[in-house]
Amino acid sequence: MGILYDDAVIIRQSEIEGEPSIITVNCTDKTGLGCDLCRIILFFGLTVVRIDCLYLWLLTFFSFFSFFTTHEDVSTDGKWCYLVFWVIGKQSTRWGLLKKRLLDACPSCLLASDIQYYGFQLQPPRPPDVFLLKFCCHDRRGLLHDVTKVLCELELTIKRVKVSTTPDEKVMDLFFITDTRELLHTKKRQEDTYEHLKVVLGDAMISCGIEMVGPETTACSQAPSFLPDEFTEEMFNMDSPDECKIGSVAFRTPSITMDNLLSPAHTLVQIVCQDHKGLLYDIMRTLKDYNIQISYGRLTTQENTECELDLFIMQADGSKIVDSSKQNALCSRLRMELSRPLRVAVVSRGPDTELLVANPVELSGKGRPLVFYDITLALKMLNSVIFSAEIGRYMIGDREWEVYRVLLDEGDGLSISREEIEQAVWKMLMSWQ
Repeated sequence: MGILYDDAVIIRQSEIEGEPSIITVNCTDKTGLGCDLCRIILFFGLTVVRIDCLYLWLLTFFSFFSFFTTHEDVSTDGKWCYLVFWVIGKQSTRWGLLKKRLLDACPSCLLASDIQYYGFQLQPPRPPDVFLLKFCCHDRRGLLHDVTKVLCELELTIKRVKVSTTPDEKVMDLFFITDTRELLHTKKRQEDTYEHLKVVLGDAMISCGIEMVGPETTACSQAPSFLPDEFTEEMFNMDSPDECKIGSVAFRTPSITMDNLLSPAHTLVQIVCQDHKGLLYDIMRTLKDYNIQISYGRLTTQENTECELDLFIMQADGSKIVDSSKQNALCSRLRMELSRPLRVAVVSRGPDTELLVANPVELSGKGRPLVFYDITLALKMLNSVIFSAEIGRYMIGDREWEVYRVLLDEGDGLSISREEIEQAVWKMLMSWQ
């Protein structure tokens, strides 16, 4: 007897406002599953918490009928996992849709009567169709964020964007998007998207159209422009995370240690760091890129926003990490990713001011969700006027980055300093008050 597909994800919503809801995931394991689940939870705007102590279990079992009695007494074989997330949601959280997306991320080999541990292979996913959303409207403050919010609510992923303002205060927006629901080719889905945009834009909308674009159009749209030298030099050539600071916002350097003595089969990684939005995702995506499997993990958070994380990990071949160079490389990468998970800078672009935010791209091609949403929200709250914006991908060093560039309109006089803009955007991205 196996687990029914629908039971692979169980969500128990809290009956008391402010209390955590519990998400349980019970499915076959794969390297990077924790990263994929954390990305989805982050996309839905949930905060992983636990009053007093927060625990995140990533446990793998010898067989489906194995059980555990204590947090530490766990047998593992890397084929089955049981994950429990305590999360704080919002009144607007779409729990049913969240469950569906989490189920989609679980390996598809779940069968009701036959759980296959061995010989299961993941088929490479088909690249999603790319659509061009093009609309023209009269400009106003906060417009770009309002449009971005609608697209996020409709599960339309922004791959690239080009926003420009004309002299007569009209805005031409080009959004290259993909549809998580894979329905944007239908007339009904396009009409639904138009109606949602119309509600937000109102009479300001002049025209709107959606069309599928081929790979040649997408490739042409990805022709990169040059990044400012001061941005790349300052933000990507940091020798030590100890130097990380944005204005008056300092970054506490994470403490990361490794131990191969405590467990006969696993390397123990212990992390103490400052909490921020997407912390678990940043850890999981780093381990996924290194092809590291987690057999057991526990996370605790303190009221002073400090996190302590214990991870029992192993390499893809099931061995410990004993090579000192590999240990140092992984520790250094984790330390950097937790010190500066994103790069933020405000630079001069001639007489104008440009905001740049760089988001690391996973080897799978995916990146942290809602970055553009947070950027535009921070600027809307600052009452800043956006003259133009674009999203592009760049190879910087040996890594791919998704870079968001926003040119701010100083025509009316920018009353906010560049340092204040930088801090506001960073605090929004990290969910720091």
